[in-house]
Amino acid sequence: MNTKAIQKAIDVCAKSGGGKVRIPEGNYIIGTIKLKSNVTLSLDYGANLLGSQDIKDYATDLIAPREGGIHCLIYAENAKNITIEGLGVIDGRGTPEFFPRKKDSPRPRLLRMVNCDGLTFSRVTYKRPASWGIHIIDSKNVHFNGTIVRFRNNGYNNDGLDIDGCENVLIENCDIDAGDDAICLKSTLNACKNIEVKNCIVSSNTAALKFGTSSRGGFINVNVSNCYFYDCPMGAIKLQLVDGGRLENVDISRIVMEDVGNPIFIRLGNRGRNYENFEGQKYNKDAQPEGVPVGTLKNIRISDVVAQVKYQNLERANYKEHIERTPEQERDMMMSKTGPIMISGIPGHYIENVVLENINISYPGGLTKNEIKSDVPEDIARYPEQFFFGVLPSWGAYVRHAKNIEFKNVTLTKRNNDAREKIILVDVENFTNNNE
Repeated sequence: MNTKAIQKAIDVCAKSGGGKVRIPEGNYIIGTIKLKSNVTLSLDYGANLLGSQDIKDYATDLIAPREGGIHCLIYAENAKNITIEGLGVIDGRGTPEFFPRKKDSPRPRLLRMVNCDGLTFSRVTYKRPASWGIHIIDSKNVHFNGTIVRFRNNGYNNDGLDIDGCENVLIENCDIDAGDDAICLKSTLNACKNIEVKNCIVSSNTAALKFGTSSRGGFINVNVSNCYFYDCPMGAIKLQLVDGGRLENVDISRIVMEDVGNPIFIRLGNRGRNYENFEGQKYNKDAQPEGVPVGTLKNIRISDVVAQVKYQNLERANYKEHIERTPEQERDMMMSKTGPIMISGIPGHYIENVVLENINISYPGGLTKNEIKSDVPEDIARYPEQFFFGVLPSWGAYVRHAKNIEFKNVTLTKRNNDAREKIILVDVENFTNNNE
């Protein structure tokens, strides 16, 4: 175990006003290490920080997160000017064999930083967290540049970058392959504001880019540009506001998507969670609102997108138990995960001012007349995933409870015959489509 030696070096640097802790080539097993203000953790090529596979080596004298457990491998709180840099690897070794997903079995995050100002992540490869990967909470002036994430098929809930309630964040030139949501903006208390994502290559089992589900404070002023999203069987872009707050002024442009499920999902809901006493997600269809008033979702622009939607084989990730389904259920699941653009508010609460411009999406098609289902549940308070709504009655776009929606030069094509309508509007005010 090298925890004490590395922590001592960090503490010496911090006490002297700052410095650099260099990790040379080699393998170093650690439990929780706590980074301090003005300290750089620098990993040489060939250096591997390896997470202990014994939960006893993880500290518990940390600020408790509003979601999930307290344990993590790399930690910082109330600190300034921290950098993690280099060509080395931080490997949580958090496989289900050592950290199973059970009620009383903690699963450490790989990294968690809380209430910090000035965080820089330059290069470094991050691997195999037991739970979420890189979790930044209530911090500002955060920069990811060239970060490499390799979390695919390691375990449950292996998010890539979780950015919760942060301001002034730049994510650029990153290569992310996540087991769960890859770039995920969250808002358990404060709003995510002034966020920029550019020049990234992103893959995920669930979503390349996601806002939510935690969305109490909202998301304001977010720009995403020049990214490649690939191999995302449950969808590529998910903008979700279900716990109040505001989701406003979002610009997404110059995106190429290949082999993805549902390409664009924009959802305003009424789960209404305040995260003061969070006990876990509720996926059931009859979930009820939890009390926070409905927020607002408006002023969204998505432009210059080329996407190929593809039916995914539904082989389970190698760490999951297989779920037995009938052939009909398996087909429904496959079709619901490769559905159309979906923009859906709830009765009495509209999504407003959405512009889709210069969009070209190719869909697989393939639904027969006998398979069309016209009933689409509202699921006002349910955890928001597009495939929960089932197979939608349109193949290109489904828009509901919305106003001021504009499609400009939006080309939607299908590679096989499909008996459904191309676009369906339900309770929509002022929809324009200049490509019709």
